[in-house]
Amino acid sequence: MSMRTRAICHLTAAGLLLGAALGAQAANLGFLRDTPISYIKQRDVDSIKKAVSTALDEKQDGESTTWVNEGSGNSVKIDATITLASTSKDGERTCRDLGVVLNAKGQSMSLRPQFCKQGNGAWQLQKKR
Repeated sequence: MSMRTRAICHLTAAGLLLGAALGAQAANLGFLRDTPISYIKQRDVDSIKKAVSTALDEKQDGESTTWVNEGSGNSVKIDATITLASTSKDGERTCRDLGVVLNAKGQSMSLRPQFCKQGNGAWQLQKKR
């Protein structure tokens, strides 16, 4: 995978994770304050982006990979299971659905992002409608 492709995947994953946290604060949804995403630090984001990128490129449908924030400097242990749910193709366009389950401090949170790419281009997070 090219550096450009990795950078785009990393930025997309970071936007997904941080957008969920910021959206919860903006809507004054206090019950989300103690969810796993609220404990994620920038170094965790950088690390999980790499795990998502690797899963998109290397895992087959139904396969999972685990991520743990060990060594990130975060005092809160966070782990995730990243599962490739499905892949679809339409000509040169490939889309992959992921299941991401984050765990921290006894709380669990599930995310269902979809990434698509054109040919050998970069994976891009798709907005759900």
